[in-house]
Formats: sequence, C-alpha cells, structure tokens
Amino acid sequence: MKTQVLYKNIWYKTDLDKQTDLSLPVGQVRCFHAPQFEAKPFEMGDFVGSVLKGAPVNYFNIKLNPHGNGSHTECVGHITKEQESVNLALKNYHFIATLISVDVELMDDGDRIIALDEIMTKFNSDITEALIIRTNPNTKDKINFDYTETNPPYLSDEAMDYIYQQGVSHLLIDLPSVDKEYDQGKLSCHNIFWNTIGKIRTNATITELIFVPDEAKDGLYLLNLQLAPINLDASPSRPVIYPLTKMI
Repeated sequence: MKTQVLYKNIWYKTDLDKQTDLSLPVGQVRCFHAPQFEAKPFEMGDFVGSVLKGAPVNYFNIKLNPHGNGSHTECVGHITKEQESVNLALKNYHFIATLISVDVELMDDGDRIIALDEIMTKFNSDITEALIIRTNPNTKDKINFDYTETNPPYLSDEAMDYIYQQGVSHLLIDLPSVDKEYDQGKLSCHNIFWNTIGKIRTNATITELIFVPDEAKDGLYLLNLQLAPINLDASPSRPVIYPLTKMI
C-alpha cells in the first residue's frame, strides 16, 4: 500500500508493503549474563496449560529480561531511581529515521568503538528525528549470538554527544549497549543521550540488539517503533522501517 508522509513541509512517498523488520526474537540473543528466556505451561492441580499435554489451550508463563534477551527499547528509567516506564515515555510510534552503516575503530586497549568522525561523515540530522546504526561487518552471527563477556563495540562519548546535539530523539543500534560492557557503572553514553545533568529527555528512547539486513540500504526511512505495553524501564520491541523517497 503506497502512502505519502509530510515532514517539515516536505512530502515523501513510501510503500507500506515494503517493510523491513529490525527486531530479533526474544531468546535468540543474549548479553550481560541475562538468564535464558523461558516459557513454560501454567500448572494448577491437574491442569497443565499445553495442548500437547491435553489442555484445550496453550497457556504459558514466561520469564525474560528485556535488556538481555532480544531487541528492546528503553527510556531514561533505565538509569534513574524513579525507573520511569518506557510504555508511558513513548507517545508516538512513527518517526522519520536515517539508517547509516559504520565501521568500528580498534583502540590500543583492545576496545572497539564507534568514533565521532564515523558518525559525523554519515549522518545529517536536518531531516530526521531517529537514527539507526548498523555496524560493520554485518554478519549473520548477530542473529543468535551470546555477547556476554565479549566486550562488544560501543559508542564513544564524543559520538554520542554529537548524536544528542543533533537532536536525535530515538536511537537504534545493533549492539547490546551504547556503552562498554564493563565501565564501572558510568554509563556515560546513556547519560549523555538522556541529558541527566540537565533537563532530562523523558520521551527519548534507545533501542538495542536490533539486526539490519544488508538488503536495507543506507538512507531515509519511515520508522514504526512497536513495543510491548509493559510498565518497565525497557520492553521487548519491534522496529519496522519503510523506505522513503522525496517527492518532486
């Protein structure tokens, strides 16, 4: 279904039948020592909530950690005492987004970072309110990988400050975190993005552990950011993108 989008007095066109799902199913990836995703039939007396075991319906309990078991979207409640709900923080669900592919830089200490120059040369915020970052190499290992204790790449403070200064409200990345796996609890990039030393951006979100297939080319997209309505600082989410073309 073809449709048109008006943003900042410019019309764009897209086809809602040409979507790309950026989410990884819950339980397919893991990070930060999160327990494995678990789904078990509810049991009470002789009732076991599984059709295979004779019940009329499947009725399962689940155990998951949104941050460590798959694609998820988080709000500033992730790092504040108030633990605001991402379900309440996200007021809209459609955004103009820019997708960029970036290379990571190997540092002398062995860390791999996304540097400021890499973001600056590939991202123009004039026509976008969301930024989607795909890291190279974009291997299929990302689809079912356990990142725990692997020291994955992360954003440099300078790169995150640039993203914040450009007014990005919704940041999506194919890594477990925008920060280093172990950083003594500084979480500097999270704090920069949500501006915790100033006027906190309560409606801004970070989405981590996505996967952007190679078929999706760098450029402009309409982003539909879907999440489970759970009142926590983070929720499993499904970002879906649709290519945008400027109308002449």
